[in-house]
Amino acid sequence: MDNKLNITFLGTGTSIGVPIISCNCEVCTSSNFKDKRLRTSVLINYCNKNLVIDCGPDFRMQMLNANVKDLEAILFTHEHRDHIAGLDDVRAFNYILEKPIHLYLTERVLENVKVEFPYIFNPGDYQGAPKLVMHFLEDKTFEAAGMFIQPLKVLHRDMPVYGFRIGDFSYITDANYIPEETYSKIIGSKVLVINALRKRKHPSHFNLSEALEVIKKAAPEKAYLTHLGHYIGLHDLVNSELPSNVELAYDGLQIELNYTNSQLT
Repeated sequence: MDNKLNITFLGTGTSIGVPIISCNCEVCTSSNFKDKRLRTSVLINYCNKNLVIDCGPDFRMQMLNANVKDLEAILFTHEHRDHIAGLDDVRAFNYILEKPIHLYLTERVLENVKVEFPYIFNPGDYQGAPKLVMHFLEDKTFEAAGMFIQPLKVLHRDMPVYGFRIGDFSYITDANYIPEETYSKIIGSKVLVINALRKRKHPSHFNLSEALEVIKKAAPEKAYLTHLGHYIGLHDLVNSELPSNVELAYDGLQIELNYTNSQLT
């Protein structure tokens, strides 16, 4: 079945967002809406089914901003709070739609979710805990929300993190190393999303020049940079300096890709 992937960047900012509280730099005081970044997350819609990659502290506002009325699944890249802290807000979908939300995550991520949200797993007589169905990620293709999804194993310094490929769309955030085996799974993507925290080197994220090297090696038709901090610079200025097939993503950016719902090998 051929159809479209409709992709919305819900957030494109680093762990403390942009603008940063109390910062008076030119990026944090910019009036350009493209310089205002919620925590990193993306919404993917296929055949009227929605999944989200990561749900950080801005999840509730992101769902309202994107007018999301239904949700099937959340994929977790890793357990840092800027990627899991909004999980409690799935309760609204539970209440209104009368269904659970499916989570796709590693056992390590689940252990950290249990620490952050113990009442979900030991609710006692509390009736307000989110209703969830757990699925554990492995290094093989799985199906969620009607889409075949291929995990992409990368490193966030020493932490194993998953990116994901869906059809011609590959998404990697919070990484500073991509194994050759994972490059082989990315090659052929029409769109690659990759993190680029800032211009200076960082111990656990790609900086701008490193992200551009990844893009050059993976050779997608189009690439978008995400998980951006205020040190990356003003959106319009940085965009004007990038290669023609690369752009900074921004909150609310929407893209569309043809999608053939067949399992990647």
